[in-house]
Amino acid sequence: MPMLYTSLILNLTDPIKVPVFSSNGESVGEVELPLIFRLPVRVDIIRRVYYSEFTARLQPKGRDVLAGKRTTAESLGVGYGLARVPRIKGSTRAAFAPMTVGGRLAHPPRVEKRIHEEVNKREKIIGTMSALAATSRIDLVRARGHVFDAEKLPVVVESKVLETIKKTREASDLLDKLGLYKDIIRAKERTRIRAGKGKMKGRRYKVPVSVLFILSNRSSPFAKTVQNLPGVDVIEPSLVSVIPLAPGAVPGRIPLTH
Repeated sequence: MPMLYTSLILNLTDPIKVPVFSSNGESVGEVELPLIFRLPVRVDIIRRVYYSEFTARLQPKGRDVLAGKRTTAESLGVGYGLARVPRIKGSTRAAFAPMTVGGRLAHPPRVEKRIHEEVNKREKIIGTMSALAATSRIDLVRARGHVFDAEKLPVVVESKVLETIKKTREASDLLDKLGLYKDIIRAKERTRIRAGKGKMKGRRYKVPVSVLFILSNRSSPFAKTVQNLPGVDVIEPSLVSVIPLAPGAVPGRIPLTH
């Protein structure tokens, strides 16, 4: 993103101001968002950075070099009226070959395979900034499927809310007053059981993402009350990345900060 183009965008766009809400859901002031929220949204860069961060979490895996090969099977050769497949000694049961039961894999996964898609450091910074700017665009947030009544995004609350609200019921009431609780209900109603064997591996339910809480302290009472709501993620500003800001590489998630 050329500096001249960025400067032109910032000069032509008006500053973005959003209200600040108290623990009662009442507006107690107004704050001007940083310049980063006025940057253009680069969906292509967001997608590249997302796949880079996602593949960085994957653990390389491989196979035992002798898997499927621990057998006495040898081919009998020709003249027996049988296919020349390795067969266990003393019987005609086939083994070792890729198409046999318990045989080796023809092309097993290898540890040395490169699965991490790398991006430049500047490209990662631009992608993160662009994903953060997308959270203030109501059209992108609605296009992503979120349901809310807030007039301006991101939703900003007072810092003392972190210590004031200590029960999930109080947090739900606050979100309802801020116009965000509808998205929590959407995530709860659309939670479904996963298809396939993932049900047996600790991934039984698929839960849609909802509100993203960007809080300075994940151990605060408010953070603990909201972290178990359906689809909610709680992160600290130092850990903000494209994965929570644009799940599935689709920008425009509902943010709440202070």
